[in-house]
Amino acid sequence: MEVQQSARMRDGASVCMLLLGTARTDARVWRSATALARAGADVTLLDIERDRTRPPREDVDGIHLWHLVMPDWFAPTRFKPWFLVKLARVLLWGVTCLLATPAAMYYANDDVALPACYVAAKLRRRPLIFDAHELPLVQTHVTRWRLLHAAATRVLSVLVRGCAGVITVSPPIVREIQRRYGGPEAIVVRNMPTYQAPMASDRLRERLGLGQGTRIALYQGNIDAQRGLELVVRAARWLAPDIAIVMMGRAHDGGRIQALIDAEGVGRSVRILPAVPYDELLNWTASADLGLVIFPAESSLSIQMCLPNKLFEYLMVGLPVLASPLEAVANVIATYGVGAIVDPEPRAIAQGISALLAEPATLARMREHAYAAARSELNWGIEQQALVGLYESLVGKRAAAEPIRQFV
Repeated sequence: MEVQQSARMRDGASVCMLLLGTARTDARVWRSATALARAGADVTLLDIERDRTRPPREDVDGIHLWHLVMPDWFAPTRFKPWFLVKLARVLLWGVTCLLATPAAMYYANDDVALPACYVAAKLRRRPLIFDAHELPLVQTHVTRWRLLHAAATRVLSVLVRGCAGVITVSPPIVREIQRRYGGPEAIVVRNMPTYQAPMASDRLRERLGLGQGTRIALYQGNIDAQRGLELVVRAARWLAPDIAIVMMGRAHDGGRIQALIDAEGVGRSVRILPAVPYDELLNWTASADLGLVIFPAESSLSIQMCLPNKLFEYLMVGLPVLASPLEAVANVIATYGVGAIVDPEPRAIAQGISALLAEPATLARMREHAYAAARSELNWGIEQQALVGLYESLVGKRAAAEPIRQFV
């Protein structure tokens, strides 16, 4: 379902977005930018590129891209003094580019982009939107630096209170941002793919040489030990020989996971595949039998409150979901009848996978529920309406104070 262009958006209200990452590989950011462009906004997106061969400026799908080519930004320096030096450089670049880009409003993708957007919005006297892709400042690599964390929390509270609107990914994070930082109550814009009709695929079995009788439990996303994958690997020892676990995604900690697979002796049951281009992803996903959203019980508060992309990608292609008891995820599963919840413990995970795959009638019912939910509600065509509606309301408020031609 396409969002209809409002009169104000057709008038060409301009939006300047900042992402301290790579836009072409960030599905949420790209969907948000293109939704606004298709609604009639003139969208400029500033990002950081690691690919030195890309031009500093380019237009893609109606979005004006302005890159800072900085490969060392992506090196894992975490929250250390050297990271602060790099951050200062990036923020200076961000402020300079934001101020050089005439805009009706500014949009910060995540907390690290918020300071630069805040400065530009205040100097230009334009509204500011903060899109919190997760709950800010709760990750352990941030909280362990106590003084810096306390200072960052105070600064973020000031910045959030200066926003005209806040967006985030799940209802629990809405509540927690309000409690910790104040500011306007956030609206929820969940990470959903564009609707695609049901598809038939067998790409995972073909790629891995698995027989038609092999049932596949799929994890897709970053291959990272912090995401509960060690629990999933250890669960494999209790699975029947005709059940395979496939992990498909970008390897951040792939060596450690592969070493655990070897140590557990489950190499025939657990396979790792590299990430595929996003426009091909759902075709691969559709060839599994079950989708996994498993995180450890001791995960950060941000993860406990998350609604990950993979959940809605699974449902788009009709995959029932086995998940650990995350509040927002469990609510979706219960509301639509599309899966089951399991304790994040290896034997319980194995029992959950085996129990669901042993009930073809239950799986078929969940699959139909998933298709129906994706078609009617859980797709980007529906979800983007909240995003576009927020922008239209802010354009309207500005227009009431001054002619819209002044911010084109």
